[in-house]
Amino acid sequence: MIDIAGAVAAESIDPQTRDQPDPAHAAAGVRGVAAHYGDPMREQRTLATGVGLVDRSHRGVIAVPGEERAGWLHTLTSQHLAALSAGEGTELLVLSPHGHVEQHAMVAEDGETTWLDTEPGMTAGLLTYLEKMRFFSKVEPRDATADHAVLSLVGPEAVDAVATLGVTGLAEPDVVGVPGPKFRSGELPARPTARYAVAPLPLGGWARRVPLGVDLLVPRGQVDRVVADLRDAGVPVAGLWAYEAMRVAARRPRVGVDTDHRTIPAEVDLVAPAVHLDKGCYRGQETVARVHNMGKPPRRLVLLHLDGVTTDQPPVAGTPVTRDGRAVGFVGTAVHHFEWGQVTLAVVKRNVPDDAALLVGDTAAAIDPGPSA
Repeated sequence: MIDIAGAVAAESIDPQTRDQPDPAHAAAGVRGVAAHYGDPMREQRTLATGVGLVDRSHRGVIAVPGEERAGWLHTLTSQHLAALSAGEGTELLVLSPHGHVEQHAMVAEDGETTWLDTEPGMTAGLLTYLEKMRFFSKVEPRDATADHAVLSLVGPEAVDAVATLGVTGLAEPDVVGVPGPKFRSGELPARPTARYAVAPLPLGGWARRVPLGVDLLVPRGQVDRVVADLRDAGVPVAGLWAYEAMRVAARRPRVGVDTDHRTIPAEVDLVAPAVHLDKGCYRGQETVARVHNMGKPPRRLVLLHLDGVTTDQPPVAGTPVTRDGRAVGFVGTAVHHFEWGQVTLAVVKRNVPDDAALLVGDTAAAIDPGPSA
């Protein structure tokens, strides 16, 4: 955790929070992160209108060196990685044989190693899968969480902020549109569906341009220096609560929080950034193709506005969403947004209309008919 006066650790507020490092990482000295630094609403506004630095060092990091890494990862995951080159980043999924989402990782390629950063608590599962699939491939996946930390510059001024560290020219994210059902083979370019610019940091590590700003993958021995340099440049810190509010507002799901064991990529808007629909076979590909060609995934990701009358406490992840007394979905990440009040991501049945009268517990909820609705 960035050690600054006023920091309130996430685990001190909720000992059962999902935002803690894996036990093995904690034993290696990886600590939790700050929920906020004394004023979470102000921190949100900073991220929405300017830029702030968020400690996300509880995320797991997997390093995959080896000359066959790109082709190997290409065959195992949902993303087109065969020609991944230095200076590129993207997103990928690992699916079950039935096409359910098991893992999500952000990717950065430096020319020698492919770096994957993952949800807290899910790193061991991804690494175990990769190790089982090595066979005779020339790759050496390893857990690098004890050596590298993820920090994030979030907000419309993130690119200007990272320039103070000596990184310039980070292009905007380039995401290929999802084609219609039964598209022609070869219509999609043979490249990652989402391309994020990656550049080296002068102090070591990498900067990756992403939809919410710029992620920094920093050697842990340099974290304090990077934080000090950014704060000297006038970049304030913000806690994980503020980051999560921005993520929810952008309708970006977290695997394991906004998904369940039955979730498929098309239900939670993960096809565009993380799934290449014309790359050939990989585990779960048949389900992805079938659902895309049918054009009707059984559920969809929505943003719910909660009335906040019966309680001022956001619901916990997994709370059912009901309509006329029947469960029609479940909530994921719920936050207090600085402008909208209580909002939550939820996965609901596709046939639930946008104007349906819904309940989350005893709280009235309404679908925001935005991009994911």
